[in-house]
Amino acid sequence: MLNHNEEYYNILSGEVVMYKINVLNNISAKGLEILTEQGCDLNDHTQPEGIILRSHSMHDMVIPDSLLAVARAGAGVNNIPVAKLADLGIPVFNTPGANANAVKELILAGMLLACRNIPQAWEFLKSLSGDNEAIHKAVESKKKQFSGFELPGKTLAVIGLGAIGVEVANAAAALGMRVLGYDPAVTVQRAWQLSASVRQASTIEAAVAKADFITIHVPYNDKTKHLINAKILSAMNSQAILLNFSRAEIVEESALLTALTQENLQTYVCDFPSLDLLNHPQVMCLPHLGASTREAEENCAIMAATSLCDYLQNGHIKHSVNFPDVNMPHNGHCRLAIANSNQPNMVGQISTALAQADLNIVDMINKSRADVAYTLLDIDRAVPAQVLKVIEKIEGVLKLRMIKADG
Repeated sequence: MLNHNEEYYNILSGEVVMYKINVLNNISAKGLEILTEQGCDLNDHTQPEGIILRSHSMHDMVIPDSLLAVARAGAGVNNIPVAKLADLGIPVFNTPGANANAVKELILAGMLLACRNIPQAWEFLKSLSGDNEAIHKAVESKKKQFSGFELPGKTLAVIGLGAIGVEVANAAAALGMRVLGYDPAVTVQRAWQLSASVRQASTIEAAVAKADFITIHVPYNDKTKHLINAKILSAMNSQAILLNFSRAEIVEESALLTALTQENLQTYVCDFPSLDLLNHPQVMCLPHLGASTREAEENCAIMAATSLCDYLQNGHIKHSVNFPDVNMPHNGHCRLAIANSNQPNMVGQISTALAQADLNIVDMINKSRADVAYTLLDIDRAVPAQVLKVIEKIEGVLKLRMIKADG
């Protein structure tokens, strides 16, 4: 829907538009500084143009007509109604790779915790009492039960080769591990980033069959729910250690518990505690620490704020989960940003409306993604309000706004 606020029609007057942004969670100050430096108003608004958040759930939120974009300071977007917002012409941005190093380090820590039996050894020490001599005797008599193994030469299966999966695979290879990767949708960019020593597996079963460690790095959606199920668990080495720092639901918990009980799996290390997992002797749970570092929180906030500002000010899209990436240098007096349904003759109808108003398109880019498309048009002069209304009424136009171009 077209934003009918006069400031958008008169944006070429030279006045700076102060975009209203709602901050729904505690966001790193580094990200908020970017927003304020770009003139955004971060007070609580009833009609915001932008939303930045982390874990706040938007599923029951009434979406205001004013909303132009949502940015999450993190990779997962399960707390955001992505499809609904796409239907409204609203891009949702996330921050792929911003917390990759933090998660990678925790994966490495998880492997070391498991293969060296560190939690069990620590708990044993905490249970000791007596004087130093008694403690020393107990340590010497029991330490063999915590004997573990080293990482070099062991095999790691990495399921999912996105930003985090690639970092984990490369780090493991650098530690002397054999690494198998499985990702049928790996991008060319990620493939170039992979260590040459990482080998490709054709199926998940092939990846996990001989692995000493299996780590999962896929987004959670309908296709990946219970990706690791009884069938996949049965294909694993009975001495394998499974790590899940993606989402709890990717592993079918009931099948996992059965595999542990029947000794078809040695250890489960995860970031998602549950009642059945907390006190299980073969499970190591952490309290969702994957991205809980100062650096990761800052990186995510900076990337989210940057993407949000670039979209609001320039109409550019990068790191969106529901719209295509679109970037075009300013080359005109004003810019139209149009989100529309991905259907035939949309660009033709828009250009016809402009031509009938004697407006010339200086430059244009149009891209689509699934059911939606996005068009940027640089025009030789300001587009009158009545022409904007004509374009808005074209069937399939979801969101339309005019942005001042540089120069």
